Amino acid sequence: MKHRLLPLLTAVLLLTSCGEKKAELHLYTWDDYLNPDLIAKFEDEHHCRLVIDIFDSNEAMLAKLKAGAAGYDVLVPSSYMVKILAREGMIVELDKGKLPNLRHVDPEYLANLAFDKEMKWSVPYMLAPTGIAYVSDRVENLEPTWRTFERAELKGRMTLLNDSREAIGSALKTLGFSINTVDSAQVAQARDLIISWKKNLAKFESDQYDSGLASAEFFVSQAYAGDAFQAQEDNDKIDFVVPKEGTSVACDDLVISKTAPNPELAYAFVNFLTEPANAAVNMEYIYYLAPNKTAYDLVSQEFREIEALFLDAETMKKCEVIDDLGENNKLYNDAWDLVRAAQ
Repeated sequence: MKHRLLPLLTAVLLLTSCGEKKAELHLYTWDDYLNPDLIAKFEDEHHCRLVIDIFDSNEAMLAKLKAGAAGYDVLVPSSYMVKILAREGMIVELDKGKLPNLRHVDPEYLANLAFDKEMKWSVPYMLAPTGIAYVSDRVENLEPTWRTFERAELKGRMTLLNDSREAIGSALKTLGFSINTVDSAQVAQARDLIISWKKNLAKFESDQYDSGLASAEFFVSQAYAGDAFQAQEDNDKIDFVVPKEGTSVACDDLVISKTAPNPELAYAFVNFLTEPANAAVNMEYIYYLAPNKTAYDLVSQEFREIEALFLDAETMKKCEVIDDLGENNKLYNDAWDLVRAAQ
């Protein structure tokens, strides 16, 4: 009797395990911002499924969350947005005991660029400068300057990021002002400069401009370095420059939502991405720099020679990290509304 029951019990157990619903980790992040091999690896190691939703700007992410969107475990905002999310009570203070890989985070990054230097709310994920990507066989004599967007002969073939702080920031740098100025007259000058450039633009675009560059639909785009280098894989004529006036360095962080359905899995995911071997693989896929000191020795020499990611000290002096300006954010929101409405 026992021998006859054993195969039956085995079959029942197999059917039960096949029908078992896997845990899910819900990630809200930027487009194409995680190596697919790491997705499969994490799912395999933690017997779960990773569900990814995409946003194209920090403001769009915040608006969706404020409108009541719930169910996300891990968010990937830029550093200035972390401050807003913390202030709004949307993310948790991190339990560092659950994140042993924090010891690999680059201390120089924390000291010189990070807002959350103690990693109270966030763990640094990736950073890269914003600059100008262009198709070199379609654009002659491109100078590394934001004033490239004044070139009338490129009308209809250029894009600026659909991001108020990045777009207005490029104009502020052109005028010699800080990306984080709260001087209303300076913001107004930058607004008017962007409006003057707008007549030469195809659109404001943050999501699909890289594919537009790869197909040469667009010749010049304000671009995140990582997007430009990814597009370069499809079109080797794409080059990327950091404007001489200076630019922003975009720093994106990993945070855990206050309403995370699966917080323990969220901690496991953040720790997984901070593992040096995983960080190195991720860097080489998305062409951003993970501020992970141990991982620097694990990337290829070719990757280490990308000057736009490993910026020299002189260039860094001209760069800034976009900051949360509190009540003064309204200066930029109002300016952006006028830019978008302008004909």
